[in-house]
Amino acid sequence: MRRIATFVISALLALVSCKPQTEEFYQPTPYALPTPLYFPTANNIPADNPMTEEGVALGKLLFSSSQLSAFSSHLPKGCASCHHPEYSFEGGPEATLEHLGTEHTMLPLINLVWNTTGLGWKGQVKTLEDMVYAAVTSPVEINADTAEVVRYLQATDPYPELFRKAFGTSRITFDGVEKAIAQYVRSLVFADSKFDRYLRGEEQLNQDELNGYMLFITENGADCFHCHGGGTNTLFTTHLLYNNGLDAEYHGDFKAPTLRNIALTAPYMHDGRFHTLDEVIDFYSDSVQYSEFISPLMHHVMQGGVRLTPEEKRQLKAFLNTLTQLDPK
Repeated sequence: MRRIATFVISALLALVSCKPQTEEFYQPTPYALPTPLYFPTANNIPADNPMTEEGVALGKLLFSSSQLSAFSSHLPKGCASCHHPEYSFEGGPEATLEHLGTEHTMLPLINLVWNTTGLGWKGQVKTLEDMVYAAVTSPVEINADTAEVVRYLQATDPYPELFRKAFGTSRITFDGVEKAIAQYVRSLVFADSKFDRYLRGEEQLNQDELNGYMLFITENGADCFHCHGGGTNTLFTTHLLYNNGLDAEYHGDFKAPTLRNIALTAPYMHDGRFHTLDEVIDFYSDSVQYSEFISPLMHHVMQGGVRLTPEEKRQLKAFLNTLTQLDPK
């Protein structure tokens, strides 16, 4: 009998030890997204990936580290190696992607939580989560294997605990990686430039800056606002695609990027052909080319551009410089 009792107790203990352990419940803290003046109310936060303090913090760590590319055979880099905060989370003056086999420059990763029309120069990526997957797996970007990334993170502290706090489980999946980094990118809100402080009545623009703003938002001035907003659209982009008359031949329609931090994001245009803001202003003033595919919003194409005087060019640039903000708020 004693042997039978001992066997039964041992069997019960074994069953108890095999029972799945329930992870300690953790309630993440909702992330308070700012509501800047004249920004849209619609955003692209999906129902299955609400922003939380813990998710944003995890995404920042993943974005800033090199873990995502620990197994990359192509580029031993993480997201932050190419998306530099000092360049509005873009690549900087020398960082065209020609070395990766494409002519396109990067787009800044700011205020994208309000981009509801697709991402990339051609709007080809539908969500920020998709953008993370595309960047990690692309042979011309990080070029990493998602399964290897997950295995590495699962075996490396503090990632399992951080994933538990962000998503309720310490079992890491690449879906969780995508969601965390997407949350972090959505948190990169830039809405505290000199121009924003002017709108809030906290700072004044000088006369050149004011004149430049008037040129920006008038059709008979620089005529920028149709594609880049202004007035009641202080994202300074419509997030839509246009043919802006760069070439007489048709090479496609491309995203109108935000003009926030435009002074920091050279080179300019999808192919990086302009290296300074002055070159961009000169192009729209004097060198727009007609084709049958040009956007109908390019109202001054038949005279080669908006024909700004040297003083007006200087004033327009002065206004554009008021959109600079070095750090997200």
